[in-house]
Amino acid sequence: MNWKKTKVLVTGANGFIGSHLSEHLVNLGAKITVLLEYNPDNYLGHLKFLQKNILSEMEQVLGDIRDPELIKKIVKGKDTIFHLSALVSIPYSFINPREVFEVNAEGTLNILLAARDQEVNKIVTTSTSEVYGTALYTPIDENHPLQAQSPYAASKIAADKIAESFYKTYNLPVAIIRPFNTYGPRQSDRAIIPTIIIQALKKSTINIGSTTPRRDLSYVLDTVDGFIKIAESKKSIGQVINIGLGEDISIGELITMITSIMDKEIRVISTEKRKRPKKSEVMQLLCDNSKAKKIVNWMPKVSLKEGLDMTIEWIKNNTDYYNPDKYQI
Repeated sequence: MNWKKTKVLVTGANGFIGSHLSEHLVNLGAKITVLLEYNPDNYLGHLKFLQKNILSEMEQVLGDIRDPELIKKIVKGKDTIFHLSALVSIPYSFINPREVFEVNAEGTLNILLAARDQEVNKIVTTSTSEVYGTALYTPIDENHPLQAQSPYAASKIAADKIAESFYKTYNLPVAIIRPFNTYGPRQSDRAIIPTIIIQALKKSTINIGSTTPRRDLSYVLDTVDGFIKIAESKKSIGQVINIGLGEDISIGELITMITSIMDKEIRVISTEKRKRPKKSEVMQLLCDNSKAKKIVNWMPKVSLKEGLDMTIEWIKNNTDYYNPDKYQI
């Protein structure tokens, strides 16, 4: 695929993964338009960390994924769409489930309708491993039952099923990427790894929720490579494809690993306000990535230790971006 001749739309480009994907697409030479959630301060989100020469190559559109007229306008003439716009906070979905559903499910519907009408060549919509819920078996392949243990997970299951229906009904060339937990530079301390790192850097204790859940953690550039390979492959059309390291680790073990790398001895406090409701907590996610390897020739390249080293170093150099005393939702 010649990205230099490709007109690309990235929704959610100001998010963590979206910023890395957008930067990579510019480096590949794609002609890229990015949809950024409107705000009166023109805040760029995670894109603020990009060099000015990279940002200048992006056409920036401010708006809302829930606005169908805007989506029709920005989809027009595009060859490829990466749809990442979403409200991704699970705790926030407990507070505002309607808004989360509108953004995640109805926003996806808007993209798919516009892409159908404009005859876009390829659409990659973004799912999440949270749709699997607590593993009924491991490793988790794409045939694992879907279990909505949070309003967020329910909204993403709905979005996935809408995408699947558009492939089957309209033959829309859509693929669903299902990343397991992704981490790396620029990630906010709403996520577990930056939360641990910034507290270890700034405090004598680490406040955390439950330490027993197990997660499969992928470095962000590996996840970005998954997006690219899925977009490039005709074999991915109509498919759901897991992207994950293929290893799991408990939150308690993760804290030990991070503090060991940082050469810190820190007391860990498990606080109730950081814990999910009991039935909502997903206890284990472990990726079976064999389909990604087979269909799109994707494999993770960065080990957890290597990824943590790079993430810790980045956070050390950007501590002003974080608030170790606040629980971010």
